[in-house]
Amino acid sequence: MATMKSVQTAGVGKVEVVDAERPVPGPKDVLVRIRACGICGTDVTFVHMGGMPARSHLGGDLVPVRLGHEPAGEVVQVGAEVAGLKVGDRVVVNPQDAPTGIIGCGGKYGGMSEYLLIENAEVGRSVAVFPDSVPFDVASLNEPMAVACHCVNRSEAGPEDRVVVFGAGPIGLGAAIWLKLRGVGHVVVADVIPSRLEKALAVGADAVINSAEEDVTARLTELHGQAANALGQPRPGTDIFIDAAGAAAVFNTVVGAAKWGAKLVMVAVQKKGSDIDLGGMLRSELTLIASQGYPTEIFEVTPELVEHQDRFTKLISHRIASSEIDRAFELALTPGAAEKVVVTYDA
Repeated sequence: MATMKSVQTAGVGKVEVVDAERPVPGPKDVLVRIRACGICGTDVTFVHMGGMPARSHLGGDLVPVRLGHEPAGEVVQVGAEVAGLKVGDRVVVNPQDAPTGIIGCGGKYGGMSEYLLIENAEVGRSVAVFPDSVPFDVASLNEPMAVACHCVNRSEAGPEDRVVVFGAGPIGLGAAIWLKLRGVGHVVVADVIPSRLEKALAVGADAVINSAEEDVTARLTELHGQAANALGQPRPGTDIFIDAAGAAAVFNTVVGAAKWGAKLVMVAVQKKGSDIDLGGMLRSELTLIASQGYPTEIFEVTPELVEHQDRFTKLISHRIASSEIDRAFELALTPGAAEKVVVTYDA
């Protein structure tokens, strides 16, 4: 039996590299050799938890999770019935298409492995091919950038809109990139870490706000002009707020700053619930829009990722070899230590 190395949770706050059986593709499958895989906030959550409940809907003992749902790699074996793919193709993956469970999120397989089986492989549904002009680490951004793109699509932001994105992590910065690529007139990014704000300007944001040091509402009024809520109370002229931070303070700030008819798009998982000022929402007729995953965007973003790779590559702060997986997760688990960590695998 051929084996491979695979990364999984190993108790609260820990990961381990285990020997796992190397999958053998059936007639409808392909086997991909992984060359890069990003670490996502979801991976970090699983590590903090130490795994996931064996019966997720009922609770129960924790079981290890095979990690990694942001992989990019090259096809090394192709099943006899697979069309449109060949050995050597460089591919990104739709982790939600796997019939044995979401890749890296409780499914049978994890993308942070030397090899990944793509079951029922189909171009445009389970995988997309990208050119060799794009490095594997940049290609691994395809999945999180699909999340960011869906958030922007949900906002329906247009050229005349003035937008602020809270949170300059990969999703927030990705949203800023997509907003500017869509021609949105003015995009502000707010965060508390100066290096992330510098990165926001580097990827195209028009302005930044250090929310630990500045009055966000006053600064937005300076940048977007003054408007009012339904009662005529002065509010910034910001049209769309995007929460890519998941902090209760963001929600409260938005409700207090929203003008009449503003939108709030929530793409971050809320780290802690907060009391909602429904009266404040009423006074602005604030529209709350939830954004989850990427119903159609997973491969819609791939051509633009290829075209604008120089901008997207700036999101990666650390490239860590798979032989240093503990260091990679130490960075990812330490608040403020890294923007985006990508684990790389030798050819």
